[in-house]
Amino acid sequence: MVGKGAASLCAIFALSAWGFAPVAALAAGAPPPLVIAVEGPQSGAQASNGLDQLRGVELAVKQLDAYGGLWDGRKVVVYAADDKANAAAAKAVALQVVNKGIHFVVGPYNSSVGVANLPLYRRDNVLPLWMTSLDATAGFGATVQPMNTQISPIEARYVESVGAKHVAMLVDDTANGAFTEGMAVRLRAALAQRGDSVTWTSVKEGQSATYYAGQVATALSTNPGFVYVSTYYPEGVQIAKALTADGSAPPCLMGLANVDNGFLTQTTLAQAQRCVFSGVPAAPQMPSAATYVRQYRSVFGTDPGVWGSFTYDSARLLFRAIDAAQSYNPEAVEHELRQTEGFLGATGLITINPKTGYRTNVPVSILRVDDNKSFVIAN
Repeated sequence: MVGKGAASLCAIFALSAWGFAPVAALAAGAPPPLVIAVEGPQSGAQASNGLDQLRGVELAVKQLDAYGGLWDGRKVVVYAADDKANAAAAKAVALQVVNKGIHFVVGPYNSSVGVANLPLYRRDNVLPLWMTSLDATAGFGATVQPMNTQISPIEARYVESVGAKHVAMLVDDTANGAFTEGMAVRLRAALAQRGDSVTWTSVKEGQSATYYAGQVATALSTNPGFVYVSTYYPEGVQIAKALTADGSAPPCLMGLANVDNGFLTQTTLAQAQRCVFSGVPAAPQMPSAATYVRQYRSVFGTDPGVWGSFTYDSARLLFRAIDAAQSYNPEAVEHELRQTEGFLGATGLITINPKTGYRTNVPVSILRVDDNKSFVIAN
């Protein structure tokens, strides 16, 4: 539940099935709507991911407004802040949000973007429910997204279970690859501690298929017993194709940023099944997301992806925290947000660590692609 303020709301109104307290719409003189931003890659190479995140928030807003809005009858509207996953343009996007007087943002998603613009949000008292996983992006606000310190041990345990003594890494360590590089650095350190050898092959974004095939060939030339791929899905698609074309390539683990519907649509079944993945399954494979999936399909006419369920939960937690605080002051709302305990979201039970703003129970597993071309938990 969220803070003691929520209890007083429940004493006045019975909670709806979505966890919002329906209130009577105010007559003439109703307050203007609250504008919240959703920042992510809504166009560009990662657009399928960013649009799914945007829709997750739009669905939560649609449901909230249908039940009368926030504690004072205020409705919510969404401002789409498209950063294109481009760290170089991130500050300009953040300043647009700040200059519009917006004080709440769901996002950003890419850690390299978050490194650039989360400090600007926090400086200007904008409360982020950040979707970045790099620990360096933590601070004022909260997240329901798994952080790299929570993901890395799961990857390390899996690689250890395979028993390979030499691992070849293909890593996006470019300016936009803060998260992917950070994950690879953590896994390399864990493997080195066990005495395993690691080779590192850098991967750039937006290159030709020939380029990626060459980088894969370089990595495989070290005769590894295992391959680890830490990229975002557009690069992961090309690497999966090259690994599949090389029939002698060893087993492979791809990092969380490849778990995206875009990866599935741009690969054949054989290519998609070439590696396993660290991450969470798409919403249709999560029992806790059954209602969310049904509502999402009804509103948008398509299946949800992986990360829209996280932004959906983020928005719902934000609205509950605003109701509990009975305030639009970001600091008061953050206090209530960090009191979240045992909230049943589309992504499962959510408890927030009041000191860090991190989710305490992240739904991260080792995944595979099944014959229906869906991400599912590997046995």
